[in-house]
Amino acid sequence: MAPAKRTQPQGTHRSIKLGPRFLRACKFATEKHAGQTRKASTIPYIAHLMGVASLVLEAGGDEDLTIAALLHDVVEDCGGAPMLKEVRRKFGKRVAKVVDGCTDTDADPKPPWRERKEKYIQHLRKADADTRLVSAADKLNNVRSILSDYRAVGESIWSRFNGGREGTLWYYRTLRDQFLQHPRNRVTLDLELAVNELETLAAGNAISDGRSPRVVEA
Repeated sequence: MAPAKRTQPQGTHRSIKLGPRFLRACKFATEKHAGQTRKASTIPYIAHLMGVASLVLEAGGDEDLTIAALLHDVVEDCGGAPMLKEVRRKFGKRVAKVVDGCTDTDADPKPPWRERKEKYIQHLRKADADTRLVSAADKLNNVRSILSDYRAVGESIWSRFNGGREGTLWYYRTLRDQFLQHPRNRVTLDLELAVNELETLAAGNAISDGRSPRVVEA
């Protein structure tokens, strides 16, 4: 898939102001995710949340969307439906709606991986622009981390993921294609580039290992 033409970054015509609500959200996210780390690492999970918030800000997201970026995993990983109610009470309906839209399940235990991911992709087809921006920023940060670790540890990286090699590649490829069905911004275009790079790297490793590169479609 050829890279799409880059569009004008969102929000460059106005200044984004971050106030006390943002600071409260930083504290809230840090406390709720305390003790959690990124997959197969000692990196505090807040690093991912801050990275997603940074991408949303760079794309022109306002304070609500930046807060939603910080909190996008808090329902899924820190309490389910009761946590969503707390987010709504503390940070408002718009933030809660985006956080809910970025949550692929609030159930415990979680449904099977493939089932969850297929339902989430279906959900994105009707999601609003706010949710798509935060979700795309989340996926971009994830793919960039995968790329960095893949270069360092190679094929062993796939053991970290419930979907394995083929499922993970399928998921991010399908997300890329879904986001690109909507008006494009710097996040979705950078996600396209990152997923394309991951596919190229994976295909190259498959060939070097004497395997035929496999393409798994949705």
